[in-house]
Amino acid sequence: MGLFGKLFEKKICDVCGGEIGLLGNRKLEDGNLCKDCAKKLSPWFDDRRHSTLDAIKEQLAYREENKNAVAAFQVSRTLGDATKVLLDENAGNFIVTSASKWQETNPDVIALSQVTGCHLDVDEDRTELMRDGKDGQRISYNPPRYRYSYDFFITINVNSPYFNEIRFRLNRSGVTMESGMLGGMPAKPVDYREYERMGDEIVKALTEYRANARAAAAAAAAPKTAVQCPYCGATTIPDASGRCEYCGGAVG
Repeated sequence: MGLFGKLFEKKICDVCGGEIGLLGNRKLEDGNLCKDCAKKLSPWFDDRRHSTLDAIKEQLAYREENKNAVAAFQVSRTLGDATKVLLDENAGNFIVTSASKWQETNPDVIALSQVTGCHLDVDEDRTELMRDGKDGQRISYNPPRYRYSYDFFITINVNSPYFNEIRFRLNRSGVTMESGMLGGMPAKPVDYREYERMGDEIVKALTEYRANARAAAAAAAAPKTAVQCPYCGATTIPDASGRCEYCGGAVG
């Protein structure tokens, strides 16, 4: 078969078995994936071309199970603006989504204990403002004046077998400001300060919850020590509430 024939050769999705259209193939390391199956992968996953068919099938199984976690997710706190971080503090989980009907998009439900880091980046773009000279050419102001545009990005590092980073823009549109007639940096506008506050709030929340979740997990995994109950005198291992397993008295 010539090159032209291979180009138009029909391909079959190695996951669902469906026929793949001319521009619908999503190449894997050792197979082919149709665009419909590819859409089911995590939106934070970005290494498809270097993934094996078995790895993709494993992730798709996880994504199917994730629907149950989404159905059980109870929002207790909302952080962010265009893209939001939703917390389920009772279950110790969070999701990141820009969808208003997020239950229909199957966002990844991630344990707060999986967070390994979180930080805010502010990207600056600077453009010099020019004026018309006597000969019609554009010339600089004296001192130079600039227009600044800012974007606020949150990066959440997570311990997951399918992705290790969640990065999203916090602001809906560019935050701009201009230097004054005397040059120099202008005062930060209200929307700049608000997105900065919003970003710091997300970073603080995720890092604090991570620390608390890991401390709780460590305490739960720690070996239990038997003590003597001051009420009934029995040798007991206190339950999760620190009470005697026999009489219910507070011993820890």
